[in-house]
Amino acid sequence: MTAEFFRASPYADDAMSLPVRDIDTAIPFYESKMGFRVASRSEEGCRKAVLERDTIQIGLAENGGDPAQEGCFFEVDDVEAAVAELRSYDSSFKAELQMQKHGDTTYRLFFVIAPDGLCYCIGEAQS
Repeated sequence: MTAEFFRASPYADDAMSLPVRDIDTAIPFYESKMGFRVASRSEEGCRKAVLERDTIQIGLAENGGDPAQEGCFFEVDDVEAAVAELRSYDSSFKAELQMQKHGDTTYRLFFVIAPDGLCYCIGEAQS
């Protein structure tokens, strides 16, 4: 069972320009551990890659930013399925599910830190 990722909200300015030190080193994690695929690559301005899965896209960029200060919130249709899917990619994956309120919405969520330092929060809105 897989989760559908249907919204990507950046912590700062732009989900299409998430900073990484090296595109070629970063991409394998997203492909093999998060279910993304490379949609496009560019060398214009700085090295960039657009990754996609389901209906969302994110962009990784060698733009000099600090990956430890960036990331995205991914909203999914089923947080339990998201945990199971990530565990299927890596049996050592551990997720601590928790409840957090953002505005008027409560989410059941967990966090993933990519090897490049970017932090991702993956959550499902609760009724």
